[in-house]
Amino acid sequence: MKSKTFFRLTLTHAFIAILGFAMLYPVIWMIVSSFKPNNMIFSDTGIIPKALTIENYISGWKGYSGVSFAKFFLNSLLMCAAAIAANLFSCSTAAYAFGRLKFAGKGFWFAIMMTTLMLPAHVTLVPRYIMFNGFGWVGTYLPIIAPKFLATDAFFVFLLVQFIRSLPRDLDEAAIIDGCGLAGIFVRIIIPLAKPALVTTALFTFLWTWDDFFNQLLYLTSPATFTVSRALRTFIGDSGAVSNWGGAMAMSTLAMVPSFILFFSLQKYFVQGIATSGIKG
Repeated sequence: MKSKTFFRLTLTHAFIAILGFAMLYPVIWMIVSSFKPNNMIFSDTGIIPKALTIENYISGWKGYSGVSFAKFFLNSLLMCAAAIAANLFSCSTAAYAFGRLKFAGKGFWFAIMMTTLMLPAHVTLVPRYIMFNGFGWVGTYLPIIAPKFLATDAFFVFLLVQFIRSLPRDLDEAAIIDGCGLAGIFVRIIIPLAKPALVTTALFTFLWTWDDFFNQLLYLTSPATFTVSRALRTFIGDSGAVSNWGGAMAMSTLAMVPSFILFFSLQKYFVQGIATSGIKG
């Protein structure tokens, strides 16, 4: 029995390792290719390079139209920070209302909010662009950041609602006895206990905003406002051909670093937030 169990576990782990390597191979290939000379990226397709160079990072870091990639990274970080702050404030307050307060039409408005999860973003693309263009926001970060102050990301509201519903209401009653109002309960009880769900919200907001290409391509028109994902598009010429594959690989590699650092540093809270958000419906 022990030998059969050992054999089964060995096969299982071997399969997982092979599958994991297959999934990571494109990323590994991109990282390795970022250190290859530009003319050897497709002639030497193995993951063990025959020649190494850091010229791709030097040429790629120079950026586009006189704006370096340092500026693009700073733009992305500032925009992500604003998006995280907006989502944490708006989604947590909306979730507190749906999860703890009583008001007329609560079930109806919660159902409407959940319905928006099934609405493709492309359906509202043209109306949103016309509206933001009328506001004079095209060319700025406002079309990307401002909606987040209105709790438009229903997924995060739902995530926080589920987490808040799992918290004992006895805590609210004890806080009321101690003289806390609704705002006091939210700030002193709900927010500290909802830390895992809030960290999960912040992490997903960062990843989705950092990786968002379509909205940034649509609204950011000046090189000075470009973010990392938008700036990576500049490696592609007007004809659709990439003129600097090495620089594209190098900057794409650097673009992954903040996401990896943030995810692995907050992994404990991320797993806890996801695991406990479905305890109580």
